[in-house]
Amino acid sequence: MAKSDSFFIRFEVPVDASTGGLVSFNQVPVSLGSYVDALGQAVLRIHNVEYEWVTDTNQPPKMDGDKASPASFQITTQSQTGLVSLFDKSAVCKGMLWARNPDTTANAPATTYNDSHSPQHFTNGYLVAVETLYAAAQVGTDWNDANLKCSVVMECTIEKMSQSAAMALSLSQQ
Repeated sequence: MAKSDSFFIRFEVPVDASTGGLVSFNQVPVSLGSYVDALGQAVLRIHNVEYEWVTDTNQPPKMDGDKASPASFQITTQSQTGLVSLFDKSAVCKGMLWARNPDTTANAPATTYNDSHSPQHFTNGYLVAVETLYAAAQVGTDWNDANLKCSVVMECTIEKMSQSAAMALSLSQQ
């Protein structure tokens, strides 16, 4: 298979941490139509996925005093209505963290448990033959900044695959 030089795809998923309880699941489509064409034998290989949680002004998020909250994101090949596990066939990657601020005032969390599967460094890459990925995020409401976003960057290459193999892969990911 012929490979292209690697390039980066970037996107963000905003979430509003002011709604009470776990914030509603938010999902955004990530168009791959300019890279993926199963009939034209072009598929995307994702090599690495990096992410960060930031405020809407690109600053590190703070958390209310003496509070704890989760922050989760996922990238899937199918639209979802909530978080899925890595066992789900549409899951490309996920990241989860639980943070706690033991201080009495709003500060950056002092304790973080990261059950994250990111950064993801796929040894041979993750092949994608669908024209849209779905990026989603969900956070708890103890984050001090109401407007958070999960910013993601993926290192990718485009590869040629036989039309029948590309179509089979595309259908298996829908």
